Amino acid sequence: MQDPAALAKLLEWYVDAGADEAIGEVPVDRFAAPPSLESVRPSPAAPPVLPSPAIGGGLGGGGGPKELAESCGDLASLEAAVRGFEGCALKQTAMSTVFADGNAAAPLVIVGEAPGADEDRIGRPFVGRAGQLLDRMLAAIGIDRTSAYIMNVLYWRPPGNRKPTPGEIAACLPFVRRQIALVAPKVVLLAGGTATSALLGLEGITRLRGRWFELALDGVVTPLPVLATFHPSYLLRTPQSKKDAWRDLLSLQSKMEELR
Repeated sequence: MQDPAALAKLLEWYVDAGADEAIGEVPVDRFAAPPSLESVRPSPAAPPVLPSPAIGGGLGGGGGPKELAESCGDLASLEAAVRGFEGCALKQTAMSTVFADGNAAAPLVIVGEAPGADEDRIGRPFVGRAGQLLDRMLAAIGIDRTSAYIMNVLYWRPPGNRKPTPGEIAACLPFVRRQIALVAPKVVLLAGGTATSALLGLEGITRLRGRWFELALDGVVTPLPVLATFHPSYLLRTPQSKKDAWRDLLSLQSKMEELR
């Protein structure tokens, strides 16, 4: 029998690392021998199981996420489609679908990574500690939530705030791209490496931050100027990087003044 004190320390370590939820009714012994092929082979009498789509459909079960997203002509119908979408397993463990916050007529769209615990509970993006820092950062250049539209590349919280998987991002990305296109902002700010990788296909936020890129979207005639920067949650952990984020904000301010 293992030492209870050691087990308690291990549990504390998991909580500190962000694993604050248990998924499943019973623990899984990952060291147990895998089941034999015979034990998982379907009975000859069982009806054939039809393969499901690689990424599930949405409302009414028709089409994949790309087709569903493209069929939406406004943000209200897109939000309804996202809320009815069953093609991302994160929806089963999340409390809320977190669609967006702010002003849909604003010239600036800010895209983060995924909802955290506070966002999942309240149903709005960037409302926890990272969101409060984002508000202060934007205020420093004269922007608030009435002059920005805020969203994430995932609509549901990953358990324990873990990093999203490529499959989870792929399931949500058609809706995210359509959402940005429907807002049609003048400028997009990508907060963090996950958003930058998902929308630009580029890795390495430390190397990419502070640089301007272009984002081409279906339905948008001219590619949108995009600035990559650090996610506020990273700045909370690494305050010495705030000076770099401040330079990024000044660059954002200049670009928005240029495009007025």
